[in-house]
Amino acid sequence: MIRTGSEEETIAAGVALGRRLRPGTLVLLMGELGAGKTTLAKGIVKGLGAAEPEEVSSPTFTLIHEYGEPVRVYHVDLYRLETAAEAFALGLEELLEREAVVLVEWGEKFPELWPRERLEVRLHRLPDEARLIELRGGPGPEGGEMGD
Repeated sequence: MIRTGSEEETIAAGVALGRRLRPGTLVLLMGELGAGKTTLAKGIVKGLGAAEPEEVSSPTFTLIHEYGEPVRVYHVDLYRLETAAEAFALGLEELLEREAVVLVEWGEKFPELWPRERLEVRLHRLPDEARLIELRGGPGPEGGEMGD
C-alpha cells in the first residue's frame, strides 16, 4: 500500500512503479471516477521513459493512446464501453502480444478479458483527498510477484 497526498506524489509513485515494469506487462488501473488512475498513468509512462506527464492524458474518447519511440506503452480506457465484446474489438489481444507495457483504466469492468499474469493497481480516494494505491499480482522486476 502506498499513500499519496497530492497529484505530484501520485505521479512520483507512478514513476517508481514504471521503472520496475518491463515490456509485456499488463497493468489494470482500477478505482472509482476521480480516484487518480490517469494521474498514476502519467507517472508510469514517465518512469518507463515513454513520455513526460504533461503529454499523457486520459484516452476516454480515443480509447487508446500510444507513447514512446518506438511505441512502448499503450494506455487504454474502457470507461465508455458497455460490453466485453466492444473491448475485445479494440484489438486488446494484439496489444497484449506486443513488447510493450499496456495500461488499462477501468480494467475491472471486463475481468474475463485478462490473462492471469497481470498487475492490478487499485486506487482509493480518501476523505482528506489523499490516495491509497494498492498493488496486487503481476511480475516484479526479477520475475517475482509485486504487492504480495
